[in-house]
Amino acid sequence: MKVVGRRSPPTLQEQPSGESLASAARFNEAVSALAGSVFPKGVFRYPSHEAANRHQQEVLADRMAEIARQRRQAG
Repeated sequence: MKVVGRRSPPTLQEQPSGESLASAARFNEAVSALAGSVFPKGVFRYPSHEAANRHQQEVLADRMAEIARQRRQAG
């Protein structure tokens, strides 16, 4: 198994820390932003599953980059 990064999962606590709550809020904002407008509307036909997967990854990467740009401009 390949391990990427060194971040360990947070421990469960009865009273979460402010850092954990802020992290969860950032995660929820990112997911909400992605969910609303990840893929353009319409019907797409692909010659293969690989082509469909490639398109999905490209659209997701573009949207994530756009969110990162917006955060940099706001911060």
